[in-house]
Amino acid sequence: MSLGRPVPSGLAVALFAGALVPAALAVASPAFGWLALAVDVAVLLLCAVDFLRAPHARDVDARREVEPILSSGVDNTVRWELHSRTDRPVRGELRDEPPLDVESHGHRQPFTLEPGDTTRLTYRVHPPSRGDARFGDVNLRLMGPLGLCSRQVRLPAGQDVKVYPDLRALSREALTLARASEAVSARTLLRKSVEGREFESLREYRPGDDYRHIDWKSSARHGHTLVRTWQPERNQPVLLLLDCGRHMAGRVQGRRKLDHAVDAALRLARVSLDAGDVVGVLAFASDVRTFLPPRKGAEHLRLITESLYRAEAGLEESDYGRAFDFAFARQTRRALVVLFTDLVDPDASSALLTRTLALRPRHLPVVASLLDEDLEAAATDVPGDATSAYARQAASRMESEYRRTATTLRDAGALVVRAPARGFGAAALNVYLDVKARGRL
Repeated sequence: MSLGRPVPSGLAVALFAGALVPAALAVASPAFGWLALAVDVAVLLLCAVDFLRAPHARDVDARREVEPILSSGVDNTVRWELHSRTDRPVRGELRDEPPLDVESHGHRQPFTLEPGDTTRLTYRVHPPSRGDARFGDVNLRLMGPLGLCSRQVRLPAGQDVKVYPDLRALSREALTLARASEAVSARTLLRKSVEGREFESLREYRPGDDYRHIDWKSSARHGHTLVRTWQPERNQPVLLLLDCGRHMAGRVQGRRKLDHAVDAALRLARVSLDAGDVVGVLAFASDVRTFLPPRKGAEHLRLITESLYRAEAGLEESDYGRAFDFAFARQTRRALVVLFTDLVDPDASSALLTRTLALRPRHLPVVASLLDEDLEAAATDVPGDATSAYARQAASRMESEYRRTATTLRDAGALVVRAPARGFGAAALNVYLDVKARGRL
């Protein structure tokens, strides 16, 4: 077993620095030079003794506790359990090795262990994107009894994890919060009775009920007036298309556009499946990368999550035609088609317009794109120099192109969603809920 690496403490460095004073005075008298040498040798010997008496790697058990699946875009907890296996107190510092591209807070912490004691350290990691990640080994710096030198050891602790979209946002409580406070328009969507087309149940007549909903046969049979209640139709197809081309590789709020789109798509899939609809997913760029035909059930949500957590945005043009042809060669029923893409490129928007408008009136298309608040600000900022003037002109041109494309889509009967990152998922959900409430499918 390796003895580890000696690391002098701040106290040892201060003592060595103190020896510089007599070393400087050695110019006036050689005796001071001998004094400086004696101080350096003494400190060096004490550091050596301290290193030899410092705890070894075998004296401490270290175990990392982290979930095998982390959520992207949010804080995740990592715990370390340290246990002393020696009859002496152990002081030191732990430094974990989180994945390189993951932001971490507190992965380096001091600790103190009494003989036979156990302590727990906690820190947080914030993965910006989805995919596979790996925690490395752990480094322990074990302090000697004199506090002059530590023994630094490296313990094997490599661990692979998966980073999924934030699944905690898929709960019904999150949905309620999204509808109430995350909506981009900053208005509260009031819960209202849904005028669906599928029979749900019978209940007693209340003043104000529509007479057309009275079930006369059931009322006669039970001896009091009963009315039919309705709910939105179930088993309706919802097809989610995710653009994985170069336009989705840009970053908004520190995360790639595709990461925000995947989060929103999974939230929409969860809600649609809970509502009894069937959900399909297609991820594409220059060709089709992932396709899951519309299905229903909790197992299908797991398959959707598995298929999307590794989705990456490539530096290639998206072929909307190929993706639409592939999807609708297999989709014959009328469906709600939600396309997560970007609408700032004129050439791409032109191709998108042609294929999206062709879906009407058989299907109901929804085009969802992220609002880049920095781009929006650049389009309205007062330029202070030539560079900012060019930036404003380019941003204004992209904003104008988006408005033109969005207007054409809306005029043709498509729905358009544009929202900042913090409310993107809520905005897509609200469109789905409104479509279901109005019976537009």
